[in-house]
Amino acid sequence: MADPQSNARLRADAGAPTSGVIHVRTRLTADFTVLSNALAQRRGSAVTVGVAAYISSLPDGSPVTITALCEHFSEGEILISRALRELEVAGYLERRRERTPTGQVRTRTYFYNVPGGAPNPDGPAGPPKPRRPRKQRAATVPTQAETQAKAGAQTPAPLSKADPQAIAVLTALRRVDPRLILSGQEAARLAPAVTEWLAAGVGAHQITEYLTARLPAQFLARPAAVLAYRLKETPLPTPTRSTEPPARPAVAPMRNCDGCDRGFRAAHPGRCRDCRSQDRLCAAG
Repeated sequence: MADPQSNARLRADAGAPTSGVIHVRTRLTADFTVLSNALAQRRGSAVTVGVAAYISSLPDGSPVTITALCEHFSEGEILISRALRELEVAGYLERRRERTPTGQVRTRTYFYNVPGGAPNPDGPAGPPKPRRPRKQRAATVPTQAETQAKAGAQTPAPLSKADPQAIAVLTALRRVDPRLILSGQEAARLAPAVTEWLAAGVGAHQITEYLTARLPAQFLARPAAVLAYRLKETPLPTPTRSTEPPARPAVAPMRNCDGCDRGFRAAHPGRCRDCRSQDRLCAAG
């Protein structure tokens, strides 16, 4: 005889939450990565957390360049490079230029599971910290004037000092694509690049077509970041044309015909064309 079956739902555990996520955990003994909660629950971009988790899962020696990461993720270069910068600022990622035993200089990337944490004594040794002499370290301390100059170089010029023609080109982009709305600070930051394009001989209409052609259906970043990426390479200037006028053919001087005294142009004195024709007719007759 078959066992009786009931359609009633199973009773939930008394300690289970009434809302939110309920974890169903499986113990893993291989192919897993340990992440700190500070990294996994980091506020901000989900791309940054995903890139950090992916790098943490890779074995030593794996390429983690922007090109290699773009081949794995569907995001573009702008979001991947931004994620790497955020990890570098937060202390998870470090890039160093080191000299190999053969004398070559290469850039090596170190990834920390805890920012600023000491290496695991049971694991491989951490990267050696570069040490400089005291005199060199003291000489590289920037002065107040250098700090102000550096801050001024990083701060974009105000909108009132930007090239009006470049600002006009950037402002008119929204007429072609309403999504290309720029703030005053963004326009001032993009204006120098547009000015260089104009100085290279590229017309305003050509710049507008280049910046608005084949845009994605949905922006994953601010429109200013997309425009800055397209303006990062300045075109070569248009070759200048020669201002010298073309050489004109030499004009023969005026002569008086020896036969009819009529004026005509010729390189040497003699008879005009009509007199030469009559001379030929007389000789033939």
